[in-house]
Amino acid sequence: MSEPCIICVAITGSVPQKADNPAVPITVSEQVESTHAAFEAGATIAHCHVREEDGTPTSDPERFARLVEGLKAHCPGMIIQLSTGGRSGAGKARGGMLPLAPDMASLSVGSNNFPTRVYENPPDLVDWLASEMLTYNVKPEIEAFDLSHVFQAASMARDGRLKGPLHVQFVMGVKNAMPADRAVFEFYVETLRRLMPEATWTGAGIGRNQIELNRWSLELGGHCRTGLEDNVRLDKDRLAPSNAALVQRTVDLCAEYGRHPASVAEARKMLGLAPA
Repeated sequence: MSEPCIICVAITGSVPQKADNPAVPITVSEQVESTHAAFEAGATIAHCHVREEDGTPTSDPERFARLVEGLKAHCPGMIIQLSTGGRSGAGKARGGMLPLAPDMASLSVGSNNFPTRVYENPPDLVDWLASEMLTYNVKPEIEAFDLSHVFQAASMARDGRLKGPLHVQFVMGVKNAMPADRAVFEFYVETLRRLMPEATWTGAGIGRNQIELNRWSLELGGHCRTGLEDNVRLDKDRLAPSNAALVQRTVDLCAEYGRHPASVAEARKMLGLAPA
């Protein structure tokens, strides 16, 4: 049997707009429809943000609740991962959706530069978000934009602020943060394996780096993230027609590396989540 690869689809994010690509889903109904197609193509994690009707990012728990309801109805068993990212809100508003008890939620455990601002994740907010995830039995996905974030996550797991085994996502290619560098990526993986041998991990590349990180992750035994949040193009000449198209590209890559897209049951087992 080939080694399964969990495919996460980041369906909309906080930045891309329909002006960038008309396929970017903005409304809750658009996001449900887009995610369903991506699920049918082979994605088993939906990484979710919500927007106002005009496309403005928000952390509104009511919008998240409607999205979760729609995904559970149309994508049975799919792992729902909600974003606590800082572009959609400030302070504890970033965790206002955690009482919905999704399967997973993103957690950035340190600060770093973004293209035009500092992505602030102060220790007291990180600790509060982590405690809310423990309270509602939400598995965190550690979003590592820097090597220090890997060490901080390991420290939080050791002292009980995070429940293991952890799942870490290496994010590369954000302007002013860590570039997509193969040697650094391999060091990330090596360091995670040394500090947290039981951890699982995903590689996420931004823009043109998306397919590169998909390939590296498949080669080194990790999992893949794709989707219109991170990249709106199939290549330099073509916009991606859908999230499903980007998922299908990743599915096709799996075969090149002797891997197969994880089923819902396989993904949940590997991540230590309850069966669907």
